[in-house]
Amino acid sequence: MLMLDPGMQSDDRFMREALKEAEQALEADEVPVGAVVVCNERIIARAHNLTERLNDVTAHAEMQAITAAANHLGGKYLDQCTLYVTLEPCTMCAGALAWAQLGKLVYGAKDPKRGYNTVSDKILHPKTKVTKGVQGEKASSLLKNFFHTKR
Repeated sequence: MLMLDPGMQSDDRFMREALKEAEQALEADEVPVGAVVVCNERIIARAHNLTERLNDVTAHAEMQAITAAANHLGGKYLDQCTLYVTLEPCTMCAGALAWAQLGKLVYGAKDPKRGYNTVSDKILHPKTKVTKGVQGEKASSLLKNFFHTKR
């Protein structure tokens, strides 16, 4: 009998929740990126891109999720938390995650043009663990379809 890693099952389950947020962004004609913050196996924050609605270039899903999670916890550090986001964070978001001392980052689709790894993989806090590619095809498909309809 094949046993699955429970951590991988959790990653997959919570990334599906982030994908639901990305779909909400898509419905609002925002770039379909979604995020959830998890602490002790519970979602404490949900967010998606709001850059168009708020007319704010900093209103990325990750930034919204960081703020909501910090408010929920009553503190600025997310060292006991995991952020699930459908797209590799940009350098701005990765910098904010470093300041929040995020415990773990899990992302879906790679962003070869604007992802933080295009600049440096040292932007995140040194203790932040990273898992890449969870539900990556689904996240990538949402983004490709969105931009295809815009062209």
